[in-house]
Amino acid sequence: MNLETDVVVIGAGASGLAAALTTAEGGARVIVFEKQRSLGGSSNFFEGVFAVESDMQRRNYITYSRDQAFKNLMEYNHWRANARLVRAFVNESAETITWLQRQGVEFIEAGINMPDAPRTYHVVKGTGEAVVKTLATRAKEKGVDIRPATPVKKILRESDRITGVVVETEDGEEIQVAAKAVFVASGGYANNKEWIKKYTGYDLDVNLIPLGNVDKVGDGIRMAWEVGAAEEGTDVLELFRVGPMGPEYPMKGPIQVVAAQPDLWVDSHGKRFCDEGIAFYDTSVGNVNARYKEGYTFSMFDESIKQHLMEKGIDRNFAWENLPGTRPVDFDKELNAALERGTTEIFVADSVAELAEKIGIDPAVLKATVDEYNSFCEKGRDDLFAKDQKYLRPLKGPKYYAIRARTIFLGTLGGIKINHKTEVVDKKDRVIPGLYAGGYDAGGMWGDSYPINIASGASSAFALNSGRIAGKNILNYIGK
Repeated sequence: MNLETDVVVIGAGASGLAAALTTAEGGARVIVFEKQRSLGGSSNFFEGVFAVESDMQRRNYITYSRDQAFKNLMEYNHWRANARLVRAFVNESAETITWLQRQGVEFIEAGINMPDAPRTYHVVKGTGEAVVKTLATRAKEKGVDIRPATPVKKILRESDRITGVVVETEDGEEIQVAAKAVFVASGGYANNKEWIKKYTGYDLDVNLIPLGNVDKVGDGIRMAWEVGAAEEGTDVLELFRVGPMGPEYPMKGPIQVVAAQPDLWVDSHGKRFCDEGIAFYDTSVGNVNARYKEGYTFSMFDESIKQHLMEKGIDRNFAWENLPGTRPVDFDKELNAALERGTTEIFVADSVAELAEKIGIDPAVLKATVDEYNSFCEKGRDDLFAKDQKYLRPLKGPKYYAIRARTIFLGTLGGIKINHKTEVVDKKDRVIPGLYAGGYDAGGMWGDSYPINIASGASSAFALNSGRIAGKNILNYIGK
């Protein structure tokens, strides 16, 4: 059995669904093939979407412009990113918010989730899961054929152009699907141990832990390479630093929240390693933690700091529902439960020396670190890393705490080289007719780091915008 369609989309996340719906709105016949039984993948978890010059921003007198955003993004990545692609992304961003609203997606506000950053974060009501459901529903209403549990095994190319794909049905049968264009949005390679080691140097699940990714092994990237696509951005990760991992430690629970606060952080040798005020900026936090090949550092505090958090609330927000000033009221309950389970991620002691022994650090080194830090707190000046005085809180006891904070990542940020139209190009920068890529599969957008400091919500926005840009260009390509 063979099938024929205008457009094949590989992957039913935000990028794939945006491309599918855009092409269907233009009159194209579209089939979406998704390897998993459920739709959305890691797109289900995002909270906000980057955009500039949106109607929501205009209503709130937010004057941050497309030109400013473009310049800031390019300066952030030292012009290592594809400037034309970045410009296309920025220019499309406001219309994407309007388009999502037309589909039925609701936004809470246009704000920001860190200090002194542009207000580009369009917070979604219901998180990314609501966006995925809305786009899938609208796509089906437009006649898009969405087939979960049906992985694409091969992209077909004849002579100079793409002609379709080979897919595997649930009963194991391989069928050929003829198509005029193929959009690759399979979600990156976050679960591929060999590629993570090869391209980033880390050992997956040892010193680098994927969050919110399931069975992402780079299928779409590999298949694009097989038909001649060039590589770009394979070594770029969306890094972050969080407390203990696992179902017993909810990602938005009080232990995670407390571990994220800008108090004293030390490495596995007991030495301070950064201005903890970077706690507000996920990429900076992820980058500095990733310097340590053990895969973790420690967040330290004492009883007085704990009480301050319980009474005054947190400084660094953790997800949109845990804004600054939120009190982690269940911290002691969750802490005691973890200690009763015999956790090796959280440590409590009556002295710095005892704490050092529990976490495997030379007591003399940790004591010297705490003494130096306390001296900075007392005089109100951090002579080492120049942390803001308002976050200088001394550790005096009577109890001392340490939480292990892991290096994690939310996704890989490249693989397939594309141009500003999301057309896939070969190693000589020639377009491969009929082949497009976006989202986590596509490189060229980021330089070497995810720019959350100036463009919060950019990865979800790139997924959506690259899908819409691809959809529009596919329609032109196939004559729709």
